[in-house]
Amino acid sequence: MCGLAGIYDPSGGPIDRGLLGRMTTALAHRGPDGDGFHLEPGVGFGHRRLSVIDVAGGQQPMFNEDESVVIIFNGEIYNFPELRPKLQALGHVFRNRCDTEAVIHAWESWGPDCLQHLNGMFSFVLWDRGQQTLFMARDRLGEKPLYYARRPNGALVFGSEMAALNQVPDLPRQISAAAVDDFFAYGYVPDPHTIFEGIHKLPAAHYLLIRQGSHAAPRRYWSAPTTANRSSEAEAIAAMRAGLSAATGQCLLADVPLGAFLSGGVDSSAVVATASGLQSNPLETFTIGFPGADDETPLASMVAQRYGAIQHVGQAAPDYLEAVREQARLFGEPFGDSSSIPTEAVCALARKHVTVAVSGDGGDEVLAGYRRYRWHQMAEAVRAYVPSALRRGILGQLAAAYPKMDWAPRWLRAKHTLTEISLDSALGYYRTLVKVHHDQRRGLFSTSLRAQLDGHDPSSRIIDLMQASDSGDSLLQAQYVDVNTYLPGDILTKVDRTSMAHSLEVRAPFLDHRLVEWGMALPASLKLRGSEGKYVLRKAMQPVLPHEILYRRKQGFATSLSGLLRRESARLRERLLQGPMQDSGLFDGASIAAMIDRHEQGKFDHAGPLWLLLAFEGFLTAATVSAPAARAVR
Repeated sequence: MCGLAGIYDPSGGPIDRGLLGRMTTALAHRGPDGDGFHLEPGVGFGHRRLSVIDVAGGQQPMFNEDESVVIIFNGEIYNFPELRPKLQALGHVFRNRCDTEAVIHAWESWGPDCLQHLNGMFSFVLWDRGQQTLFMARDRLGEKPLYYARRPNGALVFGSEMAALNQVPDLPRQISAAAVDDFFAYGYVPDPHTIFEGIHKLPAAHYLLIRQGSHAAPRRYWSAPTTANRSSEAEAIAAMRAGLSAATGQCLLADVPLGAFLSGGVDSSAVVATASGLQSNPLETFTIGFPGADDETPLASMVAQRYGAIQHVGQAAPDYLEAVREQARLFGEPFGDSSSIPTEAVCALARKHVTVAVSGDGGDEVLAGYRRYRWHQMAEAVRAYVPSALRRGILGQLAAAYPKMDWAPRWLRAKHTLTEISLDSALGYYRTLVKVHHDQRRGLFSTSLRAQLDGHDPSSRIIDLMQASDSGDSLLQAQYVDVNTYLPGDILTKVDRTSMAHSLEVRAPFLDHRLVEWGMALPASLKLRGSEGKYVLRKAMQPVLPHEILYRRKQGFATSLSGLLRRESARLRERLLQGPMQDSGLFDGASIAAMIDRHEQGKFDHAGPLWLLLAFEGFLTAATVSAPAARAVR
């Protein structure tokens, strides 16, 4: 795992070596084992290396045989041992054992189609001098990030994190009104956008090819499946075991110490059980405990003991209000998933012992593990039998009349359920995802920000994806949405930034694209059966995992925030009603104060929007000390 940064000037002008050095240094946490640079007219590449494969060799930037192609690479190509002989048969000469060299030769042989041959997690940028072509790409699921922007002089700057672009003094730093709205809707800023106008994320499964300075747009090279296949239960169980074993085996290849995250949930437990059967040495596992009933340590210990793992346990009891500011520094833009705090804690624990960790990330999206999938299927069943006019009329009126009961269990919150059912599929599913609903968001925003948002609707993203999936399988439609939004925007962003903050590489076997394609395309009944998601995984793991692990109620990896924020209402007022939040001109202070009051009095549970406000305050605070300072929307 590494960090990359660079400058491409299509005019062929000289590259500012000092700027390139500062951009690369800003990513030192991603690659503490060394740096490297390449400069030529119009092109400057910088790299920070975390040595995992071919520790003695593999320095970057890396070149082909005649040095006409140069690359900077972040990630792992799991199938490079299989690619190597194929490329050698085509006449390519390898000078080291590093997977990066396989990418260079794949580009020489297949051009942009090289991406179809790569299995792994990656972002990379290469320069082909002979073709005068800059090529950058990101892996299919979005495990590894890549940011880019154009300077006023037309030069393209890029880097693994916003931290690299923060070093570029003449980039526009105006906050995007639409991105603010999207953040409070989703809890993150969905790609290809960032919080700043003019700075972009390369979307997952996309590449950008620039020939002789052309202004090309990113192009998609892979999509998640949109149709389900037929499969018997017995066939699916056998394929599940084989697919997870193959994907996990590839993720265990490393020349440095390797371990595994173990939460006590079915996904991480399945990975630990599978990995333990693929190596002779005891696996080192890492678990974070929580105070009270949220503690999963006993369940994780059950799995660790069963497989003779060397278990390391830490406790997550941070000051969340201090930690949320630190998270803003790590992410470089607003990020609202509070589970990033314990995720960073488990990464810090793991890095004391290993350089690489395998995780269970992706299992919920690929095999339908989220509870919202069950609610969506129930709503779809009602929609199938109740005409849309009747749903919008009678059910919509009932939803409007029903009292709002945020404090109650989901089954008592009929207002939410009735509203979801009254809407069509896409908008109904959007309501299960949205963090702060439209009217409440607009109430938090200032008059000037609301004026900027005229016509902007975050739900259009979900509507477009539902239409793009073009599937008659409603469960697969919902999964397709999540694989294109929540997975890269929240889950994988969280894991990348928190792990790389501690120079730890995290690999996710469930995100092997072949396993993703197979799992998503299973019949709905093999993914979601009754109230149980991930049906085929649970059945496949029955011989190797305890019943308590396989059929326990799903639990989030975080601490409940409601009580914490009630106790901290004084600090909330200090953070949210003055300083950068007030100075930004983005928010309505009176509305925020009223929300804090209602939450403190226990009349409503506003923990969700209050946490997002804290995350945004952390971003604004961090932005005031980065160079150059951010500017609010006008």
